[in-house]
Amino acid sequence: MAVWAAVGNRRCLTATDAPGLSPGQALADAQAILPDLILADADPDGDAAILERLALWALRFTPLSAVDGEDGLMLDTTGVEALFGGEAALLAAVLESFASGGYRVLAAIAGTPGCAAALARSGAAPQVLPAGQELNSLARLPLGALRLSQDLVHNLGRLGLRQVGDVLRQPRGPLARRFGRPLLDALDDATGARPRPIQPVRPPPVFSAIRHLLEPIVTRPAIDHVLENLLEELCQAMEHAGEGARRLVLRGFRVDRVVQEVSIGTGAASHAASHLFKLFREAVGELEPDLGFERMVLEATATEPVARTQAEMARGGDGTAASPGALPELLDRTRQRIPISRPQPLSSHWPEYAAVPTDPYLAPDIPKDWGQEMRPLRLLRTPLAMTVESAASDGAPVRLQCGGRVYRVLAALGPERLKPEWWGEDLNRPIRDYYRIQTAEGPRLWICRLREAGAAPRWFLHGELA
Repeated sequence: MAVWAAVGNRRCLTATDAPGLSPGQALADAQAILPDLILADADPDGDAAILERLALWALRFTPLSAVDGEDGLMLDTTGVEALFGGEAALLAAVLESFASGGYRVLAAIAGTPGCAAALARSGAAPQVLPAGQELNSLARLPLGALRLSQDLVHNLGRLGLRQVGDVLRQPRGPLARRFGRPLLDALDDATGARPRPIQPVRPPPVFSAIRHLLEPIVTRPAIDHVLENLLEELCQAMEHAGEGARRLVLRGFRVDRVVQEVSIGTGAASHAASHLFKLFREAVGELEPDLGFERMVLEATATEPVARTQAEMARGGDGTAASPGALPELLDRTRQRIPISRPQPLSSHWPEYAAVPTDPYLAPDIPKDWGQEMRPLRLLRTPLAMTVESAASDGAPVRLQCGGRVYRVLAALGPERLKPEWWGEDLNRPIRDYYRIQTAEGPRLWICRLREAGAAPRWFLHGELA
């Protein structure tokens, strides 16, 4: 069988399992070689949808799962291998899980994302590469494992460069001048010299609870029982941290590799398990277990601090209940020495217009869906200009320079695009693309790309994430 697509005025194979054929080959040549070849039209959108669904399913192994290219998944397994009894057992569990779902996969575990991807795509047997062996293993791989274009691989082969090690031994200057940046980017990614950021399908939540079920569950009482246990665990963690949930998501991982989810929201932050369980009663009815759920996850995707009242403040010195005016009186005395205000949320998605200081005695009027974005608690008074290096012209950053400091990007979430508000006065302000950045040096940055008409994009640091 083969899948084909039109590339310009040519019809080429995009994938095939037939011997003697390869992706990129002309369709007419393939039919001449194998007249009985079964053909199917390429469906890039359908492929992307399946990959994203499988990436969501892979969250059962790690909180950081991402789509890698057009035919792969990237799982960050740092720290989770102990839950499976080691990296070899983790790799076996991943392969068994996908095989039981009807998928044939190639997989590898390595110290860098690019090396693991190259080992998997080389067609070798699944393996766990020991630390420090990345360069030795890459040197023996064919250049096709780096996902280079067929023309680039062909031109390198004409010079006798057929393996990754052959190219790594060459000086970078002549390689860059003759073959361009894509070759150097692929080499740096594979060796870990400049790895590309992993963009997970969903950012890992701060508060979550997970249940791996010995047998798939299909009945409503069983689902309710698991949900009660998840809520108890999650609410205890939030109460200990002084936080309450504003939005909760329950995900059920079915045995047929389908992930279903339902969500609820609260008017005020809460960590009362009984109250949240009542809110879930109607939503859980929307789940379709089919053959059963084998894993369930409850996540608090939006939380807020929950105010706690100390017993000494709630009661007077003689043991009687404190007057309702005790708190306003305390505020009156305090504001004689320092200015006090309460932030009032506004219905604006622009960070600088998201809130204004207001009277501390007034209860804030919180607009719908306000505060769901992950943004810094405090913004820089003046955004700092920065230099950014990206893997693609319109892609996520891979290297930052700001204020004389250089940061390497480990993970980038975004972009969150902000456009001018039609009801506002600044209709001509440039579009912004915001990214949440985790750097190798430690700081978690909130940066934006300013898109101005007729000018190259400019980058600014707007704040640091907690």
